[in-house]
Amino acid sequence: MSNLYTAYQIRGLTLPNRIVVSPMCQYSATNGLANDWHLVHLGSRAVGGAGLVFTEAAAISPEGRISPGDLGIWSKEHKKALKRIVKFIKQQGSAAGIQLAHAGRKASTKPPWEGGTKITPQNGGWTEDAPSPISFNEGDAEPKALTIAEIKEVVSDFASAAKRAVKAGFDVIEIHAAHGYLINQFLSPLTNKRQDAYGGTFENRVHLLQEVCNAIRAIIPEEMPLFVRISASEWAEGGHTIDDSIEVAKVLKTLGVDLIDCSSGGVVKEQDIKVEKNYQAPFADAIKAQADIATGAVGMITDAQQAEMILNENKADLIFMAREFLRNPYFPLLEAKNVGETIKWPNQYERGKPRD
Repeated sequence: MSNLYTAYQIRGLTLPNRIVVSPMCQYSATNGLANDWHLVHLGSRAVGGAGLVFTEAAAISPEGRISPGDLGIWSKEHKKALKRIVKFIKQQGSAAGIQLAHAGRKASTKPPWEGGTKITPQNGGWTEDAPSPISFNEGDAEPKALTIAEIKEVVSDFASAAKRAVKAGFDVIEIHAAHGYLINQFLSPLTNKRQDAYGGTFENRVHLLQEVCNAIRAIIPEEMPLFVRISASEWAEGGHTIDDSIEVAKVLKTLGVDLIDCSSGGVVKEQDIKVEKNYQAPFADAIKAQADIATGAVGMITDAQQAEMILNENKADLIFMAREFLRNPYFPLLEAKNVGETIKWPNQYERGKPRD
């Protein structure tokens, strides 16, 4: 019996398998509203048999978007647009997840295919928020350091977004605290130079994430799983290491977080990442073992046998995949035979199923 294709229960949710479509920015929304692109993009991965399908990062406020094309969930109109996508995903037997995010100092940029450069307020962009007035790119205008009152507004925005996500029918909420976006900026000593209750010591730098977790856990159903994505290593001198991230995970476990999605990097440009197969799996392994919390492994996982090995060695509980799903929306259907599994295909696709 394959672990990858075995059902997995977390709180009140049972996933049909352990394959997760990781959040992937599409830069294709208008005013944050999901459209047919998102329905087809996310829906096809559910048709393809993934156990859990995550939206891309959904901004909790307009200024929380990475680009003008990002998804949002700051109004009832956004909830309505997402609701039909959630319904379709669940009709295919998959669970639906949403990643809530605020881009912080990495906001107001063009999509990658247009260069990813900053959009100034004069050209339709906006002023970015951050823990400290330190820009990501040399030569960019400094972001605005959030006041205490504004930080409280951010926490409230996360909670409001979570409430809308529940009403839209999502099964899982993930807080984006990785890749150098706002919460990660508060966590990292490289980007957080504050001297108040939200900066300085580890206990202060984790404060915002704690408040966001508490606010969300307080308003979502008890049976609803809460995930947090972190950059387990910042791959930069003076930044968070896996040891720091283990301590973060221990804190999050006490707050009712159910799983740590173990990514890495993105905090500063001066990072040194050795990208190779399974390069982030050791982070999931270490956090699972030392913080005693469920973890998701992600990063250059491209075939079922590779994913199966991670699960068999108890290095993670779920397998998050991104680029491979861009190449192959039907990965779970097509890869099952490679780990000795026979799974049900959608009736509409049955005649296309490979025969031995």
